Amino acid sequence: MTRPVCLFTGQWADLPLETLAKQAKGLGYEGLELAVWGDHFDVDAAENDDSYCERHWNLLGEAGLDAYAISTHLVGQATCDRIDDRHKSILSSRIWGDGNPAGVRARAVEELQKTARAARRFFDKAPDKVRKRIDACGGRVVVNGFTGSPIWHLLYSFPPASPVQIEEGYAEFATVWRPILDVFEEQGVFFALEVHPTEIAFDVATSRRTLEAIDHHPNFGFNFDPSHFGYQGVDYLGFLREFGDLIFNVHVKDVWWSDAPTPIGVFGGHSDFGTDGRFWDFRSPGHGRIDFEGIIRLLNHANYQGPLTVEWEDPMMNREHGAREAAEFVKKLDFAQSGVAFDAAFSE
Repeated sequence: MTRPVCLFTGQWADLPLETLAKQAKGLGYEGLELAVWGDHFDVDAAENDDSYCERHWNLLGEAGLDAYAISTHLVGQATCDRIDDRHKSILSSRIWGDGNPAGVRARAVEELQKTARAARRFFDKAPDKVRKRIDACGGRVVVNGFTGSPIWHLLYSFPPASPVQIEEGYAEFATVWRPILDVFEEQGVFFALEVHPTEIAFDVATSRRTLEAIDHHPNFGFNFDPSHFGYQGVDYLGFLREFGDLIFNVHVKDVWWSDAPTPIGVFGGHSDFGTDGRFWDFRSPGHGRIDFEGIIRLLNHANYQGPLTVEWEDPMMNREHGAREAAEFVKKLDFAQSGVAFDAAFSE
């Protein structure tokens, strides 16, 4: 069973879903990972209106596409972050409300719980082909996203952050997220955290601490995106070796980083993506430095059967050109694990 090549719609939310679906099919994609912003997936409607779910699947089907995951990155960010005016730009007016931080976080938590119920109802209406793929993935209905972090601002430890402050941060994350994950468990839905700077987990070590904080909750795993590891100097292949059984979704996104010193360092120098002189930048798949073949081999070891989803970001390339090229790249990249030893014929 080949893994479906999908496109994450988050960076395409300026387009109506009907328009994007037709375009994505023409660019070579087999499915979409639906972001819960723009008009790509309405959590309220999916939770409360069976006809919405049916219409959504019909829209995808008419374009010749499937869907295997929903993504709630923006709302998830607000569950644990220290809320400020930046968050207003990524949240709906309903979640933002009057901007009071406690209220924003509370509404974000409620929205994550609603998203679990909406995902369950949506995928219960999925066509047989999608349900077969879900069954091949252990029956996991997946919601991808972020958690935010109450301690990201303590990353560079000056003034010095005490171990107690860090532990309190992980405890706060656990207090916020256990009730969310309990609803996910009730619904038979799985949350996949995209390990990423600004999240409670942003490398291998913090991923371990995150799992420990929630007592390895059975409905919590990872959306693997190697681009967020490479420029940090984090062993992304080692991540797959350690957490292979917790990879619920995969984003195919590339990143380039410099071998030589640059004017703008790894922290980004308050510069925009694409600025000349940066130490690193996101690239269209195949144009950066990520070892995607190594990733495929380790996904095979882990028996990952889910989608390979292009999250297309490249500040210096036209997105339609890049997305088409990326679909072709991923299709050529993926291969199944051999079921026989290559030297088995020697004994014949």
